[in-house]
Amino acid sequence: MLGFEWVVEAHGCDAERLADPAALERLFAAAIADLSLRPVAPTLWHRFPGAGGITGLALLAESHLAVHTFPEHASLCLNLFCCRPRPEWDFAAELARLVGATRVCVRRLDRPYGATGAAAAAPAA
Repeated sequence: MLGFEWVVEAHGCDAERLADPAALERLFAAAIADLSLRPVAPTLWHRFPGAGGITGLALLAESHLAVHTFPEHASLCLNLFCCRPRPEWDFAAELARLVGATRVCVRRLDRPYGATGAAAAAPAA
């Protein structure tokens, strides 16, 4: 069994949208719908005071979706972990559409649940 984790950084974003809970709710709603994810509770949002950004966390049956926004830097960091394979999502296009991102870096990590190969043979430290 194999899960996947996406670690995403987006830059050149619209600072107003990064500070707008409704814009981030639209981002989460799009990812959840497009990837057939299943929230197990309402999304939690924390808005930092002043010109600060927003942190959001959706607990999913598949694991979690989290975002941290930095309007003062026109950037955000997003993390999606799914315990079962999901299709690739076009993070770059969706972040451009929903928060105005001009540069997006996406890293996908394979998350195997059982030790395999050299990891299985290595003794625990």
